[in-house]
Amino acid sequence: MEIDVDKASINKISELDALFKPRSIAIIGASTKELSIGNVIIKNLLYYGYTGSIYPINPKEPEVRGLKAYPTIFDVPEEIDLAHVIIPSKFVPQIIEDCGKKGIKAVIINSAGFSEMGEEGMALQNAFLAKAKEYGVRIFGPNCQGIINTDPALKAYCDFTFTFPEPGGISIAALSGGVGAFIMQSLFDLNIGMRMYASNGNACDVSIPEVIRYYGEDEGTKAIILYTEGFADPRDFMETAKIVARKKPILAMKAGRTEEGAKAAASHTGSLAGADIATELIFEKTGILAFRDEEDMCKAAMVFATQPIPKGNRVGIITNTGGPAVIATDELVSAGLQIPALSDRAKNILKETMLPEATISNPIDVVATGGGQHFRSAMEVLLNEDQIDSIYINFVSAPFTDTDEVARQIVEVNKLKRKPIVCNFMTNMSLERFQVTAKILQDGGVPCYPFPTAAAKALGALYKYHKLKEREIGLPVVFDDVDQIQAAAIISEAKSSGKEFLTAAQCYYLLSLYGIPVPSWRISNDVSTSISAAYEIGYPVAIKADSETLVHKSDLGGVAINLKNDDEVRNAVIGMKNKFNPPDLKFLVQKFLPGGKELIAGINAERELGHLIMFGMGGIYVEALKDVNFKIVPITEVEAGEMITGIRMSKLLDGLRGEKPIDKNKVIEILLRLSQLIQDNPDIKEMDLNPVIAFENAAYVVDARIKI
Repeated sequence: MEIDVDKASINKISELDALFKPRSIAIIGASTKELSIGNVIIKNLLYYGYTGSIYPINPKEPEVRGLKAYPTIFDVPEEIDLAHVIIPSKFVPQIIEDCGKKGIKAVIINSAGFSEMGEEGMALQNAFLAKAKEYGVRIFGPNCQGIINTDPALKAYCDFTFTFPEPGGISIAALSGGVGAFIMQSLFDLNIGMRMYASNGNACDVSIPEVIRYYGEDEGTKAIILYTEGFADPRDFMETAKIVARKKPILAMKAGRTEEGAKAAASHTGSLAGADIATELIFEKTGILAFRDEEDMCKAAMVFATQPIPKGNRVGIITNTGGPAVIATDELVSAGLQIPALSDRAKNILKETMLPEATISNPIDVVATGGGQHFRSAMEVLLNEDQIDSIYINFVSAPFTDTDEVARQIVEVNKLKRKPIVCNFMTNMSLERFQVTAKILQDGGVPCYPFPTAAAKALGALYKYHKLKEREIGLPVVFDDVDQIQAAAIISEAKSSGKEFLTAAQCYYLLSLYGIPVPSWRISNDVSTSISAAYEIGYPVAIKADSETLVHKSDLGGVAINLKNDDEVRNAVIGMKNKFNPPDLKFLVQKFLPGGKELIAGINAERELGHLIMFGMGGIYVEALKDVNFKIVPITEVEAGEMITGIRMSKLLDGLRGEKPIDKNKVIEILLRLSQLIQDNPDIKEMDLNPVIAFENAAYVVDARIKI
């Protein structure tokens, strides 16, 4: 499915050409001091072989690193595309104005001393941003490293780091320069080529989403690595990522996910959301591959840079030793991949081409003495098997085989790019002989890993991207039987009276206005009205203390269930009156529904993102079990179904040991109606529906707590 960026996005992309493809660069603050940033950037440009013009700007020196220096940018006779600014922060606003007058379209501000330093620094940042906007100058940074473009026709190393990558297909966007440099070095150490690099520091103008859009339109970028520590505009990022992730894989990692404790919240939903659930959900919603380990992310980049995306989850394994294939199989299966049996046709071919000791099945064991022709035959068989989508190879460099020939045969098949191939190459790299074998594989674009688990994880990442790319979640359902006006009135009334929580009556009325089923209920003030309400509803009933100050009623003894007669109702009400004495104390009398499965649904507001919706196993142990998952509102029917099947105890809902299954469609409808309710009423901050009791043919919200 092709998604085109809009015209505004295209214009912004073309604006960034001056940043990523500069034909000439001025270094404002160029220095003759060997270890200064203004010297190192020029050194890097020269060392890396930048093909454009470099103009050091220094009012006191005639030259810097052998290049003619100019007192000001106005003294440079030619046009300048990009300027590096490495001067004290207080002079930057004037320099940006000068850049604008000179016609420079992009500026990298390496200098620090702006928003990261407090109010005074923010004032300076706002001042130079105003000048940049006036003259149409795009600002990268401040307080940043810069960019790198490895295109051999350009070789722009506009950065003060120390890794000089080979050209390749991986582009990096990193908010943190330290982590970005580490990722770049890791790719270099893994012999993975890089396309472009950007670390934008304070990101006051050119944003991460803009960089991602630019990479998405760049033909040389095959995959994108993203490292972030948060999103200034989550919605903008989501819109960008949805478009780009459809075209090419985005491998992402965010730091700060283990912040001590969850945010302070009055609801189970708020506390279970944790410190960083929103980022994970953004990645999921947009089709980004999320990683928690930077090493796994970098190793996965290797396979995305060199291999096609598989069409399914079926893997053919070739090995010349048994144990690693077993380890790989475990990892592949845990990643959702399958190891299907070979066809009779394939087996017949292998019987003719393999050594007598070989294992003719999947995995295909060519044995340690297997040579290049045996590996080639096994690969060709798997290429021609319709039920095989990708190929996994365990290759031990046995000293009694021609390992170079094996490598050459793997490379020849890899060049066909018919199916993705990953290789676990197990060898002694201290031996020159096997270094040659390794180089053949590397030069041939075969992604090789020293451990079977690492190779299997990389193939698993390829398959996960296939799933994300093919996933169609549809559009949110819109119910036309809701009363949005009355619902808004309920919330408005509560806000005007200064209440933080809705009353029980307001909660249940609000739910009913959106077609969310609740058991019959009444509100009472004392014993007599509670007994009357119980008669109207019909025994058995439940009684719940209702007060704005009582948050988790079950924990405090404010809930009595399965009351079968007047005496039990009387005792429950009197007991709660003796225990609680808030001025607004009332009693919710509700039809008691025995049996069923206790579930939880909820809502939690997330800053600048909207709301998250939660589903999981409910009841009093919800925070102990923590068997819940979240999605970003609005959700579709597909996403609601994924919420149900995504919890650990989902099989309990299907009915075990003779129990009846729940009606999942009823629960899905509750989640969809809840999603619409919160879209229509964004003043709701938190909501717990706990428990939601689900039966074989019905589901009801039994308890509700809503915070505005």
